[in-house]
Amino acid sequence: MESGICYIKEEYLVPEIKHNAAQKDPVELGNKRKSNEENTSGDKKQQKYQKTNKKERKRGQNKNRPVFKQDSSLFLCHSLMNGPNLEKCTHQNCRYVHDLAAYFASKPEDLGEKCPVFDAIGFCTRGVTCRFAKAHLDAEGRNIKSPDYNENKARTSMNGITNELQVRLRKREYDFTRSKQLVNQSDKLRDENKKKVVASGSVKPLRDMTVVEDKATTAEIVETVKPPDTEKAIGAVVDNVETGGRDTAKKPPVDFAEKLILSPLTTVGNLPFRRICKEFGADITCGEMACAVPLVKGLTQEWALTKRHESEHVFGVQLCGNNPNIIAQAAQLLQETTSIDYIDLNIGCPIELIYQHGGGSALMRRTNVLETIVRSCSSMSLKIPFTVKMRTGVYADKSVAHELMPLVEEWGAAAVTLHGRSREQRYMKSANWQYIEECAAKVKYIPVIGNGDILNFEDYNEKRKQAPHVSSVMIGRGALIKPWIFKEIKEQKPFNPTSAERFDILRKYVNYGLEHWGSDMKGVENTRRFLLEWQSFMYRYIPYELLANPPQQINQRPQKFRGRDEMETLMSSPNSTDWVRLSEMLLGPVPVGFEFVPKHKANAY
Repeated sequence: MESGICYIKEEYLVPEIKHNAAQKDPVELGNKRKSNEENTSGDKKQQKYQKTNKKERKRGQNKNRPVFKQDSSLFLCHSLMNGPNLEKCTHQNCRYVHDLAAYFASKPEDLGEKCPVFDAIGFCTRGVTCRFAKAHLDAEGRNIKSPDYNENKARTSMNGITNELQVRLRKREYDFTRSKQLVNQSDKLRDENKKKVVASGSVKPLRDMTVVEDKATTAEIVETVKPPDTEKAIGAVVDNVETGGRDTAKKPPVDFAEKLILSPLTTVGNLPFRRICKEFGADITCGEMACAVPLVKGLTQEWALTKRHESEHVFGVQLCGNNPNIIAQAAQLLQETTSIDYIDLNIGCPIELIYQHGGGSALMRRTNVLETIVRSCSSMSLKIPFTVKMRTGVYADKSVAHELMPLVEEWGAAAVTLHGRSREQRYMKSANWQYIEECAAKVKYIPVIGNGDILNFEDYNEKRKQAPHVSSVMIGRGALIKPWIFKEIKEQKPFNPTSAERFDILRKYVNYGLEHWGSDMKGVENTRRFLLEWQSFMYRYIPYELLANPPQQINQRPQKFRGRDEMETLMSSPNSTDWVRLSEMLLGPVPVGFEFVPKHKANAY
């Protein structure tokens, strides 16, 4: 059997039609012949730059994707959102529609008789613009509230940015004194340790910082010199007078041991998707990677990545950046203005733009900057731990995580996650769990979380045996392909949903999306876009009963197959137009001019 192929039972295979040379397009054959002739002529330098008909390998992102934009002239003014004559528009040059009759004439038909938002909350804030508006409009066209609706009840989601905070950030009036002092103290401590290393020839730092909770005492960070014959304490708290020494029995603010953790996933790891994963048994969730600079500037779009649903019992925000001051300021902001349980630093992001600016996986090479970031941010709060997520290194043949992880532990990180691939590998090859175990064995006190290539409970069991020093497992693509993977691992048996059950999962995701992004035209199309991005991963799931050699492996591509029914075949289609068909079953017809191209090229092979 050929490696890299997922074999399907014979009765579900679709025969492939092979074309011989005589059936090929003569124009294509002529172009190929001409290209071959050109390649054989000229010197090698010219041949290097000649184009051929060889198919390029699909990697990276589709950066020139079509962007669908709606005509803002079709949007209704907010003053008419809840019906006629309830409010007056205060903007003299308002560009939105103020004629309800004209708006209703241009508005598409309702998508259903029940509004998911109204059913879930008891009130739909989108009012007459909702695509299910008839479910909550009275005879006069006014937006109504359910008798059970409680205005004083807290919203099901939290975080985000308030208008007041946004104004303070944009006017640069927010007090970042605390984070600046911690960064300065971290720089000073790093330089002193280097001098001691040079003087003594030792590689062990002799000093560390005490966590400071109070702004007034931030500058009074205590530094203690430890005698060479005592056990070296790891982390930010080292003042024996205040803490009574290292108390290993003390319960940490967040317990990262023996947990199933949902990886922070750009674009697809949104709040509705995390709700689905929580329902299937994920213990800890993390928001999408948020860049520190837009957070400090108060940009609404970036702050949306910090939003948390009430069902997310342990929730963290992942930060990305290249400057210690900005990252520390972002960490301070999140700790003081949001409801989160931990903050994670991304030093494994392989995206070229971030890497070239010194962020993401580039921080694995900038150890001086990384030390300042980890020391300052981990010293900011005892209640909100600071963690780090990294890859094996920048290059495939030069792993550095085994050297970096013990240092990150000494600098004060509460936990460290290791993805078993380098930046250069992206998602090629298999994750190196043997190396993950080698790195985990070097970390003494904090939890090590392993990440990579887990698609079923068999994979989970195998990886845990390979890496006994790993405390927990983080799952990313496996959850995108089959979000019920958490249920499988906890029950230690395969879960085989039918096509109808899988479609119900999509329906639930859509309802959560409408509740999160809104049920008006804009919210519907946002939900559709994120649904399609998720489907670009989810179609790769192969039903258990169709597998010739279960279980399915994450890096295997299946033989061409058909499902047990029409819906199962449709949901397994690699064609993005079929994903659009699925979205239309849930969200109605796509707007005129709509076109979808997956974010990642590998998902449209």
